[in-house]
Amino acid sequence: MLLARALRAAAALRPALRHPPRRLLPLSSSFSSASPRALLPPPGSAPPLARSLWQLGGGGGRTALLRPRRGSAGGVSCGCGGLHTEGDKAFAQFLTDEIKEEKKIQKHKSLPKVSGGWELEVHGTEAKLVRKVAGEKITVTFNINNSIPPSADDEPQEGQKADEQEPDLTSTPNFVVEVIKDDTKQTLVLDCHYPEDEIGNEGEEESDIFTIREVSFQPTGESDWKDTNYTLNTDSLDWALYDHLMDFLADRGVDNTFADELIELSTALEHQEYIKFLEDLKSFVKCQ
Repeated sequence: MLLARALRAAAALRPALRHPPRRLLPLSSSFSSASPRALLPPPGSAPPLARSLWQLGGGGGRTALLRPRRGSAGGVSCGCGGLHTEGDKAFAQFLTDEIKEEKKIQKHKSLPKVSGGWELEVHGTEAKLVRKVAGEKITVTFNINNSIPPSADDEPQEGQKADEQEPDLTSTPNFVVEVIKDDTKQTLVLDCHYPEDEIGNEGEEESDIFTIREVSFQPTGESDWKDTNYTLNTDSLDWALYDHLMDFLADRGVDNTFADELIELSTALEHQEYIKFLEDLKSFVKCQ
């Protein structure tokens, strides 16, 4: 009786043992850490800022370049050991056309000068203007990276082409003014920027196109500023004191005229670096 019951129990378990359970992937697998939804771009994300040829060439070129091509997985070697595909060839041709168009619309082949006896030093994307007046050294430093404000995503009006609607790209970087006196060990540092609502407002001669955001003292000759030094934020500053600070800068050559010329210089430097980036990208894609 017990033997028959054991045999029936074994027969009932046999079909389940014929197909063992499927082994799960470990948690370290790449599929367990990312869901298909996470691979998609966030909804409503803004497109990157378009440059000139992107508007001139229409919107179809980019889609065609980024679309995977069947049969293009195999590459042709040029001896450099890198991969070369048909997509790389099309990409390089696109960059060639882009460089030609950017050089065509380039306003300054060489960087414009700033009036007032300022000496220019450029190190990559960082520029420094230096001026010495009566025992004082005034230094203005700015960086062109992320200096172009995002353009408004306006739809072209009826009867106008997309390239006609594209505004000129203008670089308006934050800049830092350092005033050093020969007989002191402290440097007065003023952090300035261009408010978006003031840029392009012509006809308002009394309005300043730049503002002072923060003021502090830092040890002269030290590259790293100390966070422990008091920093004055001008958001809640008395207007009389703020006006005196603006007059202090104007007396040393940092006024609206200087700010306008700095925008022109920064825009020319940004465009120059952008063309150089495209040329480097083209050489990288072509493996030259």
